[in-house]
Amino acid sequence: MSSTTKTLPKKPLVIANIIWLVLFVLAVIYSACLVNANFLDVFTNLENMGSVLKEMAHPDWKYMHAIWNPMMETIRMAILGTTFGSLLAVPFAMLAANNVVKNKWVRGTVRFILNLIRTIPDLMLGAIFVAIIGIGALSGIAALTVFSFGMTFKLFYETIESIDNGPIEAMQSVGATRLDIIRYAIIPQIQAQFLSHVLYTFEINVRASTVLGYLGAGGIGVLLQRSLGQFRYDRTSLIILSIFVVVLAIDFINNKIRERLL
Repeated sequence: MSSTTKTLPKKPLVIANIIWLVLFVLAVIYSACLVNANFLDVFTNLENMGSVLKEMAHPDWKYMHAIWNPMMETIRMAILGTTFGSLLAVPFAMLAANNVVKNKWVRGTVRFILNLIRTIPDLMLGAIFVAIIGIGALSGIAALTVFSFGMTFKLFYETIESIDNGPIEAMQSVGATRLDIIRYAIIPQIQAQFLSHVLYTFEINVRASTVLGYLGAGGIGVLLQRSLGQFRYDRTSLIILSIFVVVLAIDFINNKIRERLL
């Protein structure tokens, strides 16, 4: 046989694929049994679903005047939470980057603590701050600040570690201070990516702030909870439609900004 003859890759065994598929199906069924999920309820309640959708198909447009201020409050909460959280994340991201801080114990400790913060869901943060501060927009801003801090921290330090280390090594060779290295060698390379990450976090926070309103953290979510509690699905549909339009507009604007930056 010629030495140049190429061996074709082996095809995956059909029996093995069937076994994995069977195991997956069994795992799904077992999980559904553990949580008592009866999927037949979806079909038995189709009549109720139809009545709700029928009422939602006719939004109460007269209710629009009550939506404007809470919607603006939701956007302001997202702006403030994103801004505060992103600013707080910058110095910690510097401490966690391996091309800025060489001490692995410092980097490891910072990453461990902040990764713990990042694992806390936004709803839990909202519940905690509502219990501490009380009902209102300030609780939502505090929850979004911590949530944004955890998210942007990871994005920021990964961006810092991916930059070109040439300028850093050049400044180190001439005895530049650490602050000078950050200012002249790191920040110019990352500022566009940083702003892109901040805009992405803001998009997420607009959606998150809507849900936080359910917990009393202010914004449009309060009205959404009230309309559902009163079974005013015509108002619920108007609120959902307003949120949808605002989120689409923010996504469009942010995408245009990111296209100019990157």
